[in-house]
Amino acid sequence: MTQSALVLFSGGQDSTVCLAWALSRFSHVETIGFDYGQSHVVELECRKNVRAALCNAYPEWAAKLGEDHVLALPTLAQISDTALTRDVAIKMDENGLPNTFVPGRNLLFFNYAAALGYRRGLTALVGGMCETDYSGYPDCRDDTLGALETALSLGMDRAFTIERPLMWIDKAQTWALGEELGGPKLTQIIIEHSHTCYRGNRDQRHAWGYGCNDCPACELRAKGYTTWQANRTL
Repeated sequence: MTQSALVLFSGGQDSTVCLAWALSRFSHVETIGFDYGQSHVVELECRKNVRAALCNAYPEWAAKLGEDHVLALPTLAQISDTALTRDVAIKMDENGLPNTFVPGRNLLFFNYAAALGYRRGLTALVGGMCETDYSGYPDCRDDTLGALETALSLGMDRAFTIERPLMWIDKAQTWALGEELGGPKLTQIIIEHSHTCYRGNRDQRHAWGYGCNDCPACELRAKGYTTWQANRTL
């Protein structure tokens, strides 16, 4: 297996756990984030805070953590017209998907990540996509990412892998995996510094972290935390 990885890192809970997962397995890890015109850019600031907190808490991971890359993709907002790129109420569309779905976002992100990884020798691409309790996004499906892995490898003539450590676990198990990887310190970093809320709320502090406690992302994160805590007491 390659010794270097590139993590798609948004600054949210899932990508923070994925970053910890990569740091526990690879000798060199870099991160990539995207400024695609999202309405709430607070997550771009949280990325910096999470990386700094991880380095402070885990010197052994700090030695492995390399450069952070942020790519601007403003045209994605022009063609997506979703609740993540404009100020509208979050609701379900006629196709059964929430209007937070940005069509092709993950496909585009992985293409850019692979292009960057090609130049930097980072052929393991790590993402936090999940089928277990996700919102129905088709670009989070395992078969979608498997097909993309093949296409990237063929198109760049290099053996890329798309690592998806969260694909078959639910949000409660994601909380558990974080603590397994980094102990209580990582749980606190996720609570205090990561950001998941679709509305960009950093004013309300809950047991599971900051957020509006009303959008689908907050509800999923809160439910997972509550379930995880209940399971720990059994």
